[in-house]
Amino acid sequence: MEINDFKDEFNKKLKKLNINLDETQFLNFYNYMNNLIEWNSKINLTAIKDEKEIILKHFIDSLYIYEKIEGHRTLDIGSGAGFPGIPLKIKDDNLNITLIDSINKKVNFMEDTIEKLNFKNIEAKHIRAEDLADDKNYREKFDTVVSRAVANLSTLVEYMLPFAKVGGICICMKGPNPDEEIEKAKNAIKLLGGRIETVENYKIGDNNRCLIIIRKIINTEQIYPRKKGRPLKEPL
Repeated sequence: MEINDFKDEFNKKLKKLNINLDETQFLNFYNYMNNLIEWNSKINLTAIKDEKEIILKHFIDSLYIYEKIEGHRTLDIGSGAGFPGIPLKIKDDNLNITLIDSINKKVNFMEDTIEKLNFKNIEAKHIRAEDLADDKNYREKFDTVVSRAVANLSTLVEYMLPFAKVGGICICMKGPNPDEEIEKAKNAIKLLGGRIETVENYKIGDNNRCLIIIRKIINTEQIYPRKKGRPLKEPL
């Protein structure tokens, strides 16, 4: 796909978000997409390979939460190939973003993309959330914590809430019909110091999606998140 065709396709989708991009931002997204396609031909980063689908299901989906972001310091947990963190950085260079993933090849891709886009104040770390939470430079230091469909909500909030500062938010990007997950996660959210603020259903193309935004209201006890995969195996 040539750059002008890319811009036309992207612009069609952006109109629904009421978001505008300048020429540099379009070029950064274009280079990001091409780097993703190149890397994906060698290692499995994403099942989405079609350029139009990458624009819609990765870039537009990531940008949907841009207006929800609070403050400057943002953590993206389980970022994979950089979603939603890198699109958010392309849109707003003032954001200070940390991307983490437990799979090293994905972190290598994110680091390569960050270098090629010549970004500052963004880092990709190969580490599990359970381990990073022990670092005082990261624990309860973020204005916004985001994650896209990493795990069920009970598990996800145990990864996310320990990183949000009191007064900050967690944005959980989920698929449709989250009611059962929300009900099962209510105890965990309260225990970890959070409170559900909004639940918003929306569509990206033909795909039903949901945002669950949780406000951090009190400090999280130091024992959370539990280690050795227990949040996944034994949800609160």
